[in-house]
Amino acid sequence: MTAAAQPAFASGLAEISDRYDVVLCDIWGVIHNGREAFPAACEALTRFNAGRGPVVLISNAPRPHPPVIEQLMGFGVPRKAFAEVVTSGDATRVLLAERAPGPTWKIGPDRDWPLYEGLGLREAALDEAAFISCTGPFDDENDVPEDYREDFCRAIERGLEMICANPDIVVQRGDKLIYCGGALAQLYEALDGRVLMAGKPHPAIYDLALAKAAERLGRPADRSRVLCIGDGLGTDIRGANAQKLDAAFIANGIHGEETVRDGRLQPKVVEHLLSIEGLTATWAMADLVW
Repeated sequence: MTAAAQPAFASGLAEISDRYDVVLCDIWGVIHNGREAFPAACEALTRFNAGRGPVVLISNAPRPHPPVIEQLMGFGVPRKAFAEVVTSGDATRVLLAERAPGPTWKIGPDRDWPLYEGLGLREAALDEAAFISCTGPFDDENDVPEDYREDFCRAIERGLEMICANPDIVVQRGDKLIYCGGALAQLYEALDGRVLMAGKPHPAIYDLALAKAAERLGRPADRSRVLCIGDGLGTDIRGANAQKLDAAFIANGIHGEETVRDGRLQPKVVEHLLSIEGLTATWAMADLVW
């Protein structure tokens, strides 16, 4: 791993692409904002995917990857921008299958229900559940973690474990930050509850992503030539650090209000944020561009 405490500030992916055979790229905040694609980021990934090696999109979306691909198409992300998609939902289904038939108390919006298809899990009210499965708030436009405190205290009294399918704390939807499953898991742990997660920064999702990359390459990926790209310090960058993979921090995502001013990257702010989190990045860019 070539990362240092102070990242190198790259002008774009073209400047560094010859160092890598595989890109593992975050989705939300890097290639779209929850409403529309970022054309320059899509172009950068398309160029790498065509000319250098496979791009594997690696997302903390709590759903299996097929509906995520459909969502990407709806946002205008071109299919040629990536070779594979791996989600936290894909990795979490393994944990859920081990606990079937449950029953489980499901927390999350209806759109996340594909996570459970075919697993044989029964749904139950909190007082009858054997564990909690959380994909995010029921209403992520309006709910805040504190809304769940009372129920979480009851669950912890019963000794229930939480399986969280999305470790993200917040994501950007348009110009608004919304809470994700990780924010609920964070509160549950703060109340002394037990939480298991398979998405970034945890190992299971990287194992899946690298296996997909190996299928595309026809050989195991050389980990020194794998680049992780993301805007989340606690998920994308921490996960890359834990896997000893190079990381490119995209500053103008969930940390954009701090790290980019008047359209210009603030290197000292980036270095400070990495430092206080105890993280390192090989590269930093304001936005993902070619």
